[in-house]
Amino acid sequence: MAGPANTTATTEVPGKKEPAGFPPFKTETFPSQFFWLAITFAFLFVVLWRLATPRIASTISARRNQINDDLAVAQKHRGDAEAASAAYQTALAGARARATALADNNRKSVVAEIDKQRADADARANADIAKAELRINAMRDQAKGHVSNAARDAAIDIVAHLTGETVSTDDATAAVRAATGA
Repeated sequence: MAGPANTTATTEVPGKKEPAGFPPFKTETFPSQFFWLAITFAFLFVVLWRLATPRIASTISARRNQINDDLAVAQKHRGDAEAASAAYQTALAGARARATALADNNRKSVVAEIDKQRADADARANADIAKAELRINAMRDQAKGHVSNAARDAAIDIVAHLTGETVSTDDATAAVRAATGA
């Protein structure tokens, strides 16, 4: 028996060696890459042209219609808001006019009441003044009478003291009147 033979068993298929490198950059595969590129481009173009483009166009059209509808609704609401604002301004102007009229009426009634109260107060004051003047005149007349009486009595006392004679009250009153001019 012979010794072990130097044999090796492999599963590799002997073949030609391919050069190393990135497969898409290999110039030997360019024609098949261009073929599949054209097929893929044509397929994607048809899919986009037939399926995606109408959907995109319908979405854009629907959005455009929605935007136009929203703008129309917004214009309508703007018109309604302007009309409401005009109505509010009109109502506000009317309320201001009524408030001004009420204030004028109140002012006139207050002024009339004040004038009436002032007239009443003036009338009461004038009546009080007249009464006071009457009392003052009465007191003045009374005071004049007291002064005249005091002057008369003083004259009687002075004549009695100086001359020792007694003067009558009528004579003394006449002398005081003559002296005072009253």
